[in-house]
Amino acid sequence: MFISLQVLEQKEINFREEFPPETIDLGPHMRQCGLLRSTGRAMLIEERHGQKGVIQDIRVLGELATSVESACARCLEPVTRKVERTFELLYRPLGIDAGREEISVTQAEAEIGYYQGEGIELKDVLGEQILLAAPMKVVCAEECKGLCPRCGQNLNQGACQCPEPLAEPRWEALKGLRDKLER
Repeated sequence: MFISLQVLEQKEINFREEFPPETIDLGPHMRQCGLLRSTGRAMLIEERHGQKGVIQDIRVLGELATSVESACARCLEPVTRKVERTFELLYRPLGIDAGREEISVTQAEAEIGYYQGEGIELKDVLGEQILLAAPMKVVCAEECKGLCPRCGQNLNQGACQCPEPLAEPRWEALKGLRDKLER
């Protein structure tokens, strides 16, 4: 669904959209594996901005719910997580803030996105919000043992056949100290 400036100039746009699995591109490390449901509305906010005249900002309010799949950070097995998020976003025309001197930004200004052309694509907005809501790293279980660093065997499925590593001679003195402290 395209949120058009031309339509927003006439009225608010209410949306209730569903996207089947794998419709939203989340990059190489995550995929949408469940139905994405989103509801919300978009409106045009005209803002007076110095000598540049009127700026047409797009405000999008909504919520989404879906499931995403990514690899476990320890064993690389697929992990599915539910993602739910409520969002309130503001998009300004790209380049409108260019040329300003470097200044500190407020928290509210850090939440501003930019659009180019005649509007924004809802799928892009939702994809960004899913990525922000999903954890950066997930594990399949807190007890996950991960992979053997030498042969790559998933240690959750069984022990590997790698020989015990040879002791590093530089650490032998400390090993003797540890044995003394444990007595």
